[in-house]
Amino acid sequence: MRQQKFGSGGPDVSVIGQGTWYLDRGDRTAAVAALRRGIDLGMTHIDTAEMYGDAELVIADAIEGQREKLFLVSKVLPSNASRRSTITACERSLKRLKTDRLDCYLLHWRGSYPFEETVAAFDELIAAGKIRSWGVSNFDVDDLDELLDVAGEGAIACNQVLYHLQERAIEHAVIPWCEQNGVAVVAYSPFGHDDFPSARSKGGKVLQKVADAHKATTRQVALAFLTRAPSVLAIPKASSAEHAADNAGAGDLKLGDNEIAALDKAFPRGPKPRGLPML
Repeated sequence: MRQQKFGSGGPDVSVIGQGTWYLDRGDRTAAVAALRRGIDLGMTHIDTAEMYGDAELVIADAIEGQREKLFLVSKVLPSNASRRSTITACERSLKRLKTDRLDCYLLHWRGSYPFEETVAAFDELIAAGKIRSWGVSNFDVDDLDELLDVAGEGAIACNQVLYHLQERAIEHAVIPWCEQNGVAVVAYSPFGHDDFPSARSKGGKVLQKVADAHKATTRQVALAFLTRAPSVLAIPKASSAEHAADNAGAGDLKLGDNEIAALDKAFPRGPKPRGLPML
């Protein structure tokens, strides 16, 4: 599994990780098996959030006895992002995950609390050893500029954003900003939200052609395309061990320049949007 730096001063993290949104809504045994299979195959970057229902509890079962090899991320809701409530929310997530620390803790999206409060809470959590770094999710460039003024250079570890073949808006400004400022970009919903290109579509046929050339699957090709830049990691969700294994297969897949150009043409990024797309 290929690894990439998580932020300017962060550790090397598996370029393909494991998302857990809606993981608690299916078969729990299958979900635990999927996470464990992913870990076995090197997908040691696991992402969750307090918003994700019982996903933290499912993860706790899956990672028992394996915490030291993992890069574990959770998120605080904007409604809990005051200084005191951020700390309380983090401690609640730690308890549910049955761990003593998070490798990164994110503000899920921008809310009404001043950044100064949330950043102060993050700093306090780092000082207490409860988190090792912090970042954000669903932040556009204007938000990132404002946060940088509050936190200072090198403090923001990552920005987790919507990114898939048919939604490439972050390539216009967000990825360049993050690369300039040493912030990792983490792609959530990298297959689209139940919107993966049909095999019969024009883009789907291009995907299949590239996949056939590598003896890979179209989803592996999609992940390889999204993580072609050294700043970008992806966190696909898998509901079965087989699906997890398929995702992991993208970790060492490298596309050629001609293949990247063909996919770029088949799935154009389009004009810069007025606002940052998010789910």
